[in-house]
Amino acid sequence: MKKAFDNQKYLQLQSKHIQERIKMLGGKLYLELGGKLFDDLHASRVLPGFDPGVKIKLLEKMKDKVEIVMCISANHIEKNKIRADLGLSYDEEVLRLVDKFRQLGLYVSSIVITLYKGQSSAQKFAQLLQNRGEKVYFHKYTKGYPNDIETIVSDEGYGANDYIETTRPLVVVTAPGPSSGKLATCLSQLYHESKHGVKAGYAKFETFPIWNLPLKHPVNVAYEAATADIKDVNMIDPYHFNHYGKLAVNYNRDIEVFPVLKNILRKILGKDIYYSPTDMGVNMAGFAIVDDASACEASIREILRRYYSYACSYKKGQTSYDAVDRMKMLLNELEISPNDLDVAQVAKRASKESGFPCIAIKLEDGRIITGKSKSLLSAPAAGVLNALKAISNVEDKPLISDEILIPILKIKTEILGSTSSQLSLDDVLIALSITATKSENSKKCIDALTKLKTCEAHSTYILPSSDESTLKKLGIYLSSEPYFENNNLFEE
Repeated sequence: MKKAFDNQKYLQLQSKHIQERIKMLGGKLYLELGGKLFDDLHASRVLPGFDPGVKIKLLEKMKDKVEIVMCISANHIEKNKIRADLGLSYDEEVLRLVDKFRQLGLYVSSIVITLYKGQSSAQKFAQLLQNRGEKVYFHKYTKGYPNDIETIVSDEGYGANDYIETTRPLVVVTAPGPSSGKLATCLSQLYHESKHGVKAGYAKFETFPIWNLPLKHPVNVAYEAATADIKDVNMIDPYHFNHYGKLAVNYNRDIEVFPVLKNILRKILGKDIYYSPTDMGVNMAGFAIVDDASACEASIREILRRYYSYACSYKKGQTSYDAVDRMKMLLNELEISPNDLDVAQVAKRASKESGFPCIAIKLEDGRIITGKSKSLLSAPAAGVLNALKAISNVEDKPLISDEILIPILKIKTEILGSTSSQLSLDDVLIALSITATKSENSKKCIDALTKLKTCEAHSTYILPSSDESTLKKLGIYLSSEPYFENNNLFEE
């Protein structure tokens, strides 16, 4: 797929825009940073060429002016909320992110526990951090929010929160996931800064939806698809149109909360600085798109993958049917069908012809390679081996003999107690790496593993979590039919 996004242009525009906003707001900016800072894979899937780590590169470019404040909701600590893509709890993710920031030379000044009302788990987490020398602050539910502005902007409201001492002109407020209290932390800080005589302002940095693309542009629809489970809906920003006479795209939650936010900011700062939710943003991504057709094609494929993802999640009892229904509506709006995904067509055809569960993998050159479930190998294991042989242009014969595979399966079942009758993709890749010490073909295939990154794959059944996780670690864009491989209720 052709490159659709210019990272260098984006870095220049975004950096310049943030610095202009700091100057406009008096020299200090609290920047609410939404979405994923590391590994923004959604953006890289819908905008081919987008660097998943470009936000971090932006902060590195401005590192002498930046300090980071991490937010985590006490409710998320109490409920042990998990980041599904990483399998880490939100409190573990805070620790991971702080370490990663510091490894890059970025200054993390403090951690804020928000929505605090005495939760014992939040107290224990704070103690853990403080024992390691971290500065920890507590922010409570804001009294009077959202309608009693006089109480919100007073010592009973934001004033009841701890004042976070910050020293740099750009304070990035981020979190391990959504609903972590980033906005309330920014506004609370503005109140305290005004009490201390410090001029400071607020802005929001989120990549999607892209405000200067059409409402139903596939890139923006892909954002709605990504958030179908929380029912985010893109809308024309009515405040922006009323004030400027120009169309801009935003989403329902920001539009709904804007009147409240505008009044709070006016009360704190003594004047209006923003006239629309779009005004609050510092998002220049739309200006760095260099191939709209490629972005549209990539976004449509992402929307189709999201449909399959929600269908599988519903089958597994992890989401409501509302998300699936919402996805069907989006597909109808774009006049596309799940069958439009070519890897899905090939996988289903291969399964029908062979009578076995199958996976299809689309290589960078457009070839689609299949693999079927065998007596020893899962479909993903067989499919990846076949794909590696095709990429490496090696002879189409077994890379790993049964003499190696059978003892591994025996160890898994007879010693380790696994009930699976097949080797997983993980097992097979380890076996392949061992054979690579003596086989030139195996070595070529191991060296080709990185070339699977950004390839697409479709499975005719819901994969075990181990195979699904390994495919994602390889950077493969995966979708699956919403059917279980067998009738077993328990998955290892």
